[in-house]
Amino acid sequence: MSDVGSILEVKDLCIYFPITRGVLKRRVGEIKAVDEISFSIRKQETVALVGESGCGKSTTVRAILRAIEPTRGEVIFESKNGNRIDITAVKESEMRQVRREIRMVFQDPFRSLNPRMTILDNVGEPLRNYNVGTSAERRDLVAELLDQVGLDANHLGRYPHAFSGGQRQRIGLARALALQPRIILADEPTSALDVSVQAQILNLMQTLQDQQGISYLFITHDLNVVRHFSDRSGVMYLGKIVEMAPTRKLFSRPRHPYTAALLAASPVSHPRLRGKRDRISGDVPDPANRPSGCPFHPRCKFAKDICKEKEPILIQRPSSPDHTVACHFSEELDLQGVEG
Repeated sequence: MSDVGSILEVKDLCIYFPITRGVLKRRVGEIKAVDEISFSIRKQETVALVGESGCGKSTTVRAILRAIEPTRGEVIFESKNGNRIDITAVKESEMRQVRREIRMVFQDPFRSLNPRMTILDNVGEPLRNYNVGTSAERRDLVAELLDQVGLDANHLGRYPHAFSGGQRQRIGLARALALQPRIILADEPTSALDVSVQAQILNLMQTLQDQQGISYLFITHDLNVVRHFSDRSGVMYLGKIVEMAPTRKLFSRPRHPYTAALLAASPVSHPRLRGKRDRISGDVPDPANRPSGCPFHPRCKFAKDICKEKEPILIQRPSSPDHTVACHFSEELDLQGVEG
């Protein structure tokens, strides 16, 4: 069923990578990097995907922009003119328009800018690629974009090495905003920054969202960032979404043991909660040799025989339709959340 009002819908998205052996590259298996995940993003909404490294978060982002070809599934995008497009099915020539309206901010501000190009050229590159305005008009637009992200137009002729990490990420945001996108895909945009600078970038992104009505898909492993920035959050484990809910609800009352374990591993300010929460144990299984049944059962202290035999599906909770969870015992478990 479609999410009414959504501008991006990911439906049963799968991304499998073949495992081959020998000179003839005989296929002997596959890695299910992303396995039948579904979620949606509404206008001016921030949706976060969180989980341990290797869970498929960044792969999902790359598939949305067709940097990686999905194995199957749909990615439905509603463009500014109201057309609904299945990104997985369109020709590469049509993807050009899609990429104009879905832009990306990368993790590493030190590597995402071309060191041999000035800030004018780095930020103005999307404008040139899409033939927006004259050279003089593009210069004025770039100056305006820099002003929007808190930088001075006098910086136009400088090179990326002259800026701090936080300033470079502001430049990356300016470049993403150049074509007035509907959605920005932000892949760990604050992980390479100091904590104080992270807060500045997140506040800037929130301000830009309020001013321009942008939607964000935010990829991160930092739960503190998720808690204060996203409207809804999906928790990924071994290529699957195991829980999704409004962020406040997810943090205060998690229903999946993995979500509770992630919350337990995050820093806690309240002294009464320290040392009282269950910690996650063990390592993430080899994605090329996934466990039978629930993929989390080898690390779950609540696992029973059914967890080893039958994989739970992501379903709506009876008492909370906006909260979905993939756990056989989600209604029975009393899991520790985070207050505030």
